[in-house]
Amino acid sequence: MNIAHYIDHTLLKPDATVSQIKELCEEAKQYKFHSVCVNPCRVYQCLQALYGTGVKICSVIGFPLGANDVRIKLAEATTALDDGANELDLVINIGYLLSNDLLFITEEIGMIANVTHRKGSLLKVIIETGLLTDEQKIIACKLAARAGADFVKTCTGFNGGQATLEDIKLMRATVGPKVRVKASGSIRDYATAMAMIEAGASRIGTSSGVKIAMEELETLADRFNGRLEAGE
Repeated sequence: MNIAHYIDHTLLKPDATVSQIKELCEEAKQYKFHSVCVNPCRVYQCLQALYGTGVKICSVIGFPLGANDVRIKLAEATTALDDGANELDLVINIGYLLSNDLLFITEEIGMIANVTHRKGSLLKVIIETGLLTDEQKIIACKLAARAGADFVKTCTGFNGGQATLEDIKLMRATVGPKVRVKASGSIRDYATAMAMIEAGASRIGTSSGVKIAMEELETLADRFNGRLEAGE
């Protein structure tokens, strides 16, 4: 297994510079990460840096609060897709979910899903697990699946939440076989990333991709050396 293929190599800090985004792309090429995940204003820069490499470009919509008017989210999604994004991570309107306006949430996800799929791209829906009860997480996941999401994702990492094994298992059990799960939030080492994958995650969002990839190589080397010493 190559864990790099699971990783969305992420840089979403508001103070990220042009040179830091360039470095992110160079690392993604070197380690063959699945994608880079950046703010919408950086998508075209990434397209220029990654064209022809096979590394995908992921961008975020309504990030990090999810509170933008849906018309703004649609414009943001359309612009990111036109600039070269292959995948979008949409933050739902958490306030509407907590207000039990499930029709609003379903329609919001559905509109963004339609725009995304028309471009042949994937939509991941961030439900912000740290702000929800288990019952609300189940509702959000079911709404996302019903509205056409390709993934459900744990959290932004900007609102105090983090990925947990319990949430990954719950989300995986809720969405069914056609929708995948992305674990994101405080995943900073190989052991944690592997545990998320084993719990049911198909993608890992992290700013520690290089560290995780290097730790995988060290783990494999240790296992190989152990077999040599055992005479296998």
